[in-house]
Amino acid sequence: MKWRLTGRYMASVVLIVVVVIFINIMVVTGLFIYRQVSPQPPFYQEKASAEAITRSFSKEIVVSESGMDITGQGKETLELNHAWIQILNENGSQVYGYLVPPEAKTKYTPLDIVQTYKYMEAELMSTVFIGEKTVNGERYSYLIGFQNPNLERNVLTYDIRKVGRFLQIGILTLLCVDGFIALCIAYLFSKRLTRPLSALIDGIKQLAHKNYRVRYETRGIYKDVFYNVNVLSEELRASELERKKLDRMKEEWIANISHDIKTPLASIQGYAEMMRDKDYDFTVEEMRDYAEIIERKSLYLKDVIEDLNLSTRLKNKGLALNLKSVNIVSLVRNAVIDTLNDARYGNRNIDFKYSDEWILVEADDILIRRAVANMIYNAVVHNDENVAVEVRVGKVGDFVRIVVEDHGKGIKKEELERIFDRYYRGTNTGELHKGSGLGMAIAHDIVEAHGGKIHVDSELHQGTRIEIRLQMQKAGQVKG
Repeated sequence: MKWRLTGRYMASVVLIVVVVIFINIMVVTGLFIYRQVSPQPPFYQEKASAEAITRSFSKEIVVSESGMDITGQGKETLELNHAWIQILNENGSQVYGYLVPPEAKTKYTPLDIVQTYKYMEAELMSTVFIGEKTVNGERYSYLIGFQNPNLERNVLTYDIRKVGRFLQIGILTLLCVDGFIALCIAYLFSKRLTRPLSALIDGIKQLAHKNYRVRYETRGIYKDVFYNVNVLSEELRASELERKKLDRMKEEWIANISHDIKTPLASIQGYAEMMRDKDYDFTVEEMRDYAEIIERKSLYLKDVIEDLNLSTRLKNKGLALNLKSVNIVSLVRNAVIDTLNDARYGNRNIDFKYSDEWILVEADDILIRRAVANMIYNAVVHNDENVAVEVRVGKVGDFVRIVVEDHGKGIKKEELERIFDRYYRGTNTGELHKGSGLGMAIAHDIVEAHGGKIHVDSELHQGTRIEIRLQMQKAGQVKG
């Protein structure tokens, strides 16, 4: 695996180097061909060169009534380029001159002209270029001398066959040298890249085998990758611990709820067998008492089954909300009344307060009432009979706030973090209510499904405060 990764990186780097070399060869070849086709070298600035100025200067030469002359633009060009001009007739005599050095000749033989063009005149300190202009059928030659010591004119001659052989040998040598260098650099570069990758692959294998103690130093070019692997390792380890803890809670919950279900089932089965047995002669009043017990136990089992079904549907988001306009004050008041009407909690002190008689929300009234009832039951079953429970409804900005508060036993910090978890059952639950252990989880999921928030604050031996916040219904959105 390590050599495979190294080979891939080496191939990538070598390919890049080869492409660069190929481009360089193409550029050099293109420049060579361009040099053969064009008389001007690459990047040659035609307008600014001495040859270009000389070639185009004929248009600046004019014939006036006073004789031969040059335009103002021509004079300005000569001055800017530190140049001078001599215009010669067909006999080689000067007919016009501008900025001509005193040492310059006034008459030139053909040999003088060739000599002047070919070599830089030491006396004049000028490089001379020659042009020609025809005026009224007469041919005039003009010499333009550039007094620039850095300006040179060279004539290049070469044998194309020797140049071709030189290019072949040079390119072959260049390819061999560059190829060797590229292989060395690619090998070193690939080793540096693949060494940490191999360590990462080993670490990922460890994570795949549930070894979540993998940790790397975050350095080098892969420091971000190492950091994220460390984070992933920590998260997987925490998730594994959480899963194991949840499995233990689930097993304990199944054991508890199985026990809670067996107890009413045993009562139902026992009373049913007694009522069926011919050896027993029960009065009508006794039969009614037994039937009432069977009914109460059956209702308890029904509530547990409904909790299980509702919790599963909420968890899997398979429950469609029947939204309509609901007066949340009336809904909470009825939930308090239902609790007090329950024979188990009839002697409890539950105080109900509200800020407005009408506070409308868009909600599923059955589910919201279930959530509020679960909160009230939670406050009741986890406290003694003399503990008062206060239920309040009020507005906070665009939200309605439902608060259930008591000053009873409170909840331990470690239990407070689990209060909305499924399968969690508090340790302070009274004997009057065993239940499914899903009450607060159901309340939490119902509120979340409505886009609201539920929060709990508690201190041991100080009391507990549970708050629900729901978006109030805006004007013009009345439904139901």
